Amino acid sequence: MVLLTELPPEIVQHILGYVDPPDLAWIPRICKSFYYTVKGNASLFKVVYLNHFDQPSSKSNVNWEKDLKDIVRLQVICRRDRIQDKKDELPFVYDTVKTFLQNAATDTERVQLTTHPASRNADLLSSIFKDEANQSAFLCRSFLFERARNDATDESQFSVREREDHQKSAHLHSLYGVPILFAHPESHRTRRNKMSPYACSKVYDLRQYTQNTKWGPFMDDTTDRVDWEKVEAILIVIGANLRKLGLIKFPVCRNFWDKPFAGTWPLSYKPNTIPREPEPLELQDPYGITGTWLRVVCFLDYTDFFAYNFTTDNQTTPHIPRAPIDVGEATRLILMKLRVTRIEPPGPDDGQELPVVHFEGISRSLDDSYDENANSDLRGSVRLTREGEVRWTTFSVFSGVERWRSESVQIGGPKSAKGVFGNWFDKDFDPRGPAGPTAFWKVSDKVSEAGGYSAIMQDFLPPIDEHIAESDDEYEPGHSGDEDGDDDEPGLELEITGISWVTWTDD
Repeated sequence: MVLLTELPPEIVQHILGYVDPPDLAWIPRICKSFYYTVKGNASLFKVVYLNHFDQPSSKSNVNWEKDLKDIVRLQVICRRDRIQDKKDELPFVYDTVKTFLQNAATDTERVQLTTHPASRNADLLSSIFKDEANQSAFLCRSFLFERARNDATDESQFSVREREDHQKSAHLHSLYGVPILFAHPESHRTRRNKMSPYACSKVYDLRQYTQNTKWGPFMDDTTDRVDWEKVEAILIVIGANLRKLGLIKFPVCRNFWDKPFAGTWPLSYKPNTIPREPEPLELQDPYGITGTWLRVVCFLDYTDFFAYNFTTDNQTTPHIPRAPIDVGEATRLILMKLRVTRIEPPGPDDGQELPVVHFEGISRSLDDSYDENANSDLRGSVRLTREGEVRWTTFSVFSGVERWRSESVQIGGPKSAKGVFGNWFDKDFDPRGPAGPTAFWKVSDKVSEAGGYSAIMQDFLPPIDEHIAESDDEYEPGHSGDEDGDDDEPGLELEITGISWVTWTDD
C-alpha cells in the first residue's frame, strides 16, 4: 500500500487542493513532509481558494495564502459564543469582508429574479452574518445604534465628529444591504428600540446638509469621503418604509432590500439579455447608466419637517443630535429611464481612475402619476470621488428648469447591482429645506425609443426567461424586519402596488 507521502508532489498537491480551508492549517502538523508541502506553497493556497470560493477578476491582486487564512480566521471569530469576545475584531472583520467582496464573482449565472450573479463569497458572508450575535458585534456599532441602545449617555460623546469604528460598522451594515430595524437584533426585542426614529433624526436634520457635505452622504469636511453613518441611516429609513408598505414581499424590492450581500460588489450588475445593440457611448460607460431604474423617495410633511428643524422645542447645540422623530412619512416609487449623453475626463477634484459620465432621462411616478414632483426630465453625472467611491448627482428638470437635486453614492462600487443611496434637496440648497433620503437601483437595460408612460412600464417589466411560481408560503421575511405585527399598513399595499407589481412577479 502506497503512503500518501510517497506519491508524486503534483498528485499530493491535487489531493490537498480539495481539503476544507480550515483543515489546511492542520495538515502541516501531521509530518515534516506535509509541512514543506504546504509552507509557502502559493499555488496550493490558490487551488484551495478557487475550489471553495469565487474566481476573482483578472484585475484583482490576490494574495492567495493571506486571503484564505483571513477567511478562515473570520469564520473562527464569528463562531465565538459571546459578543464581547468578538467586538475587538471589528477592524479585521471590516478589512476581510471588503476584500472578500471585491473578489466576488462577476461572470457566473444570474440568480433568478435578481440582477446579480451567483457568488460563493456572498453566500458565505450571508451565512456568517445571519447570526444575530454577529450582527450586533459588527453591523450595529455605529453612533446611531449606540443612541438607540442608550449607550451614548454622556453628552461629551456627542462632540466626537468621527470615530473609525462607527464608520466601519456602518459601512459593513451598508454592504450587508438588509436594514437592521432594531437596536438589539440578538435579543428579539419588538417594540423597544426601533431604529427608524433615530435614523429619521439624522436624514431629516437640516444641520447635516452643509456645503462640505454637498448636501449628500459625505463627511462634513473637505475630504469628499463618504459618511457611511449617513448611508446607514438612509438604508434604515427607506427599508423601514418599504417594509411598512408591504413592498418587501415583491421580488423587485425583496431581492434588493431583504437579501444579504445582494450584489454589493463591483461589476455585479447582471441583467437579462435584451435584443438591443448598445450605443457607442454605452460601451465606453464604466458605470452602466443606460437603462431603467426604480427609485424610492421618502419625505416628511413640510409642516412636520419645518417644526422639527426650526421650532424652539427641537433646538439643540450643534454637536447634539436632534431627538428621534416618528411622525409618519410619505414614500414615492418612481421609474427612471436614463441614457448616457457625454463622457469626459475626470476633473482635478475627482478620482482619476474612471471618467465622468453625463446622462439625461425622464422619471415617472409609479404610485401617483399626478405628483408633479415625480414626473420630470432628468439630467446628471456619475464620477469617482478621490477615495474611489462612485458619486451620483441628479437633477429633476421641469419645463427646462432644474428644481430638485440629489447627491448619492453607489454601494459596492461601479456597476454594482445594489444601487445608489443618497439625499434629495432643493437644487439651490434652500436652508429651509425640504430634504430627505432617496435610493435607486437598476432593473433593466431596456430603454425604449418612445417616452410615454406605457413605454416606460414596458421597460420596467422586463421579460424573465424562467417561470418561477412564487407563493406566500415560499416567502420568508428577513430576520431584521418588524416582529410586532405592524409592518404592513392596511390599504397602503394595494394603493402602491396596484399597477404592475404582481405582473412583474408572475412574468
